[in-house]
Amino acid sequence: MTVVTSPSSTAVGFWPASLDAINFLLADVRGALGPYLNVFLVTQQGWSQSSVGLMTTIGGLIGLAAQTPAGAAIDATRAKRSAIVLALAVLALGALVIFAAPSFWPVLAANTVLAVVGDIFGPAVAALTLGLFAQRQLANQMGRNAAFDHAGNVAIAVIAGGIGWLFGQRAVFLLVPLFAVLAAGAVLSIPAAAIDHRRARGAEPDAATPGGSSWRTVIECRPLVVFAVCAMLFHFANAPLLPLVGQKLALANKELATAMMSSCIVAAQLVMLPIALLVGRQADQWGRKPILLVGFAILPVRAVLYTFSDDSAWLIAVQLLDGVGAGIFGALTPLVVADLMRGTGRYNLALGAVATVQGIGASLSGLAAGLIVDHLGYGMAFLNSGAVAVIALVVLLLAMPETAQGRKIRVWPVPPEPGQRSDVATTGTLAAPAQRALLRKADSNVRITWS
Repeated sequence: MTVVTSPSSTAVGFWPASLDAINFLLADVRGALGPYLNVFLVTQQGWSQSSVGLMTTIGGLIGLAAQTPAGAAIDATRAKRSAIVLALAVLALGALVIFAAPSFWPVLAANTVLAVVGDIFGPAVAALTLGLFAQRQLANQMGRNAAFDHAGNVAIAVIAGGIGWLFGQRAVFLLVPLFAVLAAGAVLSIPAAAIDHRRARGAEPDAATPGGSSWRTVIECRPLVVFAVCAMLFHFANAPLLPLVGQKLALANKELATAMMSSCIVAAQLVMLPIALLVGRQADQWGRKPILLVGFAILPVRAVLYTFSDDSAWLIAVQLLDGVGAGIFGALTPLVVADLMRGTGRYNLALGAVATVQGIGASLSGLAAGLIVDHLGYGMAFLNSGAVAVIALVVLLLAMPETAQGRKIRVWPVPPEPGQRSDVATTGTLAAPAQRALLRKADSNVRITWS
């Protein structure tokens, strides 16, 4: 049997390494904030858990309000590169404010602005990917995007750990402007003309409606709503785990606080990288839902394991499981949304909506976890996350359908050798199991093309 695929339709004039560099460097930009900020404020500035939770909740909720509009704006604009570059400039400025004035009101203002501009990166990079790669290349490229993002997180964790050890935790925030400049250069290296803006928003190339279908398409898509609820529960359970572990490690090893946080990040990200590549390569064959179920099932196990011991080596070892759960979720989310919004022209709006809902879970969990730790301790905070993670798994199992669509195949007879038979030509669309059955049964008289 000969399997023939059509030539690559990667955009002319586009160098794929540019997109790899964007994912790598954007991880560096964002990775110098996030968990490091929480640890810095608690261990170096003397903030209470409740104050940190209040700051992250306020910034998160305001950022949430911008998620869906940001996705809609990315759908509408052709200046996707400029949007990323502008967001990078604001991010660099916010990091400088935190470095210069780490008191409550400046940090609250800067963190809120950063939460808003941070809404741009995920949808914009996903849109660039859709606009630069054909549908059949999408699953593999989404996995590749996630892999380079995780590689960037590993790099910044190592660099930040070294900077924090040599110059103090506060110096870590100066890395943001540096990587912002490098990321902006990578973005601008992609030719504007190489981006198919219709495909970038999930519309068909010959779509009759330039602006795409109605926004109601998003809220009326039941599988998308179910997936958004699952994402919210997943992030409510997952978001506080790394900061809480980082705080426990930092309080026990104050002189190595940044290095300890870096160890947690590196441990998870090193696992996420191969997981993302595997998901990208197998998502079409295995389907999205079975892989998602594995990722969701890991989370409650991880949350409970944190309560078994306060030993630093144990906590860092358990953090490896985050590489499986979060790695799967991060790689599949843009792909699942692309499945559900294909042909609607509302891909980035839907992606922004899902990010909004999952952000609600992450933001509320910061305040909830802080209050639980202050009054009941770290153990109860971990168990609370585990309970919510179980609910997320059940909802996914019972209510979420498979979103992978069978790829169109065309089978036609190859002129047989003397004495051999020739199969009957057929054309149609088959689900993944039927595709595999066909491949097993096919012999050298059958040629298959995938479209």
